[in-house]
Amino acid sequence: MGDRPKRPLSSYMIFLNGQREQIKRENPGIKITEIAKRGGELWRALEDKSQWHEQAAEAKERYTKLMMEFEVNGGSKDAPVSRKRKMGSKSSVVALTT
Repeated sequence: MGDRPKRPLSSYMIFLNGQREQIKRENPGIKITEIAKRGGELWRALEDKSQWHEQAAEAKERYTKLMMEFEVNGGSKDAPVSRKRKMGSKSSVVALTT
């Protein structure tokens, strides 16, 4: 049966994951909460968000297919989502773009 698929990231979270390192480079010692705040400011300032909306839509399609497979194989919508990460795994943003 396997683990239930994780929900897809929103377009904002895909954007933020791509910007996080740059924000940290530009603001050494910045707190995590401040990274999110700065990311929100950058997101609001964007005029064209279509790139991230498309990536989020693709991720949602993949998630929907994975959930259908999961349910066909005996999984339940109420099953807990696995929170385990493999050592050395790349972030979900990388997985979304490949």
